[in-house]
Amino acid sequence: MAAMSSAQIVSATAIHNKAVPHGLPGVIGPSPLRSPYTTGPPLWNPALPQAGPSQDQKPFQLSQPYPHTTDYPAPPQTNNAPPAWEGRSIGTRKLRLVEFQAFLDYQRDPDNYAKHLFVHLGSNVSYSDPMLESVDIRQIYDKFPEKKGGLKELYDKGPQEGFYLVKFWADLNSNMTEDANAFYGVTSQYESLENMTIQCSTKVCSFGKQVVEKVETEYARFENNRFVFRIHRSPMCEYMINFIHKLKHLPEKYMMNSVLENFTILQVVSNVETQETLLCIAYVFEVSTSEHGAQHHIYRLVKD
Repeated sequence: MAAMSSAQIVSATAIHNKAVPHGLPGVIGPSPLRSPYTTGPPLWNPALPQAGPSQDQKPFQLSQPYPHTTDYPAPPQTNNAPPAWEGRSIGTRKLRLVEFQAFLDYQRDPDNYAKHLFVHLGSNVSYSDPMLESVDIRQIYDKFPEKKGGLKELYDKGPQEGFYLVKFWADLNSNMTEDANAFYGVTSQYESLENMTIQCSTKVCSFGKQVVEKVETEYARFENNRFVFRIHRSPMCEYMINFIHKLKHLPEKYMMNSVLENFTILQVVSNVETQETLLCIAYVFEVSTSEHGAQHHIYRLVKD
């Protein structure tokens, strides 16, 4: 099992049987404008090298999740002070990611509800939080598609300030009952000072090759003097659900990380009318060993 790729770990036969004639479902819910998914080339099946329990095979070194600190003084309270999230979370002057979570929840009746977060990005940012560190984008080119619309082309087109890397330490320690009432979903929220329609493309990749893509379109809602884009409880695709099931059944954490080494997600948010890229977020993963559950670290992607 430890020698399997993120594509191999899910049965290609099972996916094919359930995908035809409708194809693989997307990572998140349906788009009102077009078919919600496109599938990539056949699953790529090179074998992974065996990893030991203490090895980290990533070609770039990423910090552990950073602790909260109060060593950074708050700026003077003037009308010209930038918002606390600027430079400390994912966002530009045109669009900000407020929340992102992938979860499993279960509700048999009104009095029996449980929720487990696999990964989570929140919006609690203060002036005391550190500014984001930077990672050279060329260190992760090989983990994402390189053809037209790939990470390199997107970055060269810009705007560069909208490119981010998130490393998730995912929490797979869930013992929730998984029957017909279990729901695997994704929720995300963005906000802007501009009224526009956004399109969110999410590509699941194995060994840098696209396995499945989901495209969603979301319209703005005016709330609290800003425009909010909320993609709420979008169902995960069957590929991702099967992938999580298989990953959880690997006996050792280092085996899970060996598979996750070659599993990535690329998310691109653009303006539907202008086709301008607003945000581009690259996600890489390991398994959390913390008793506090899922953790993360955000980086700005630069080209030094």
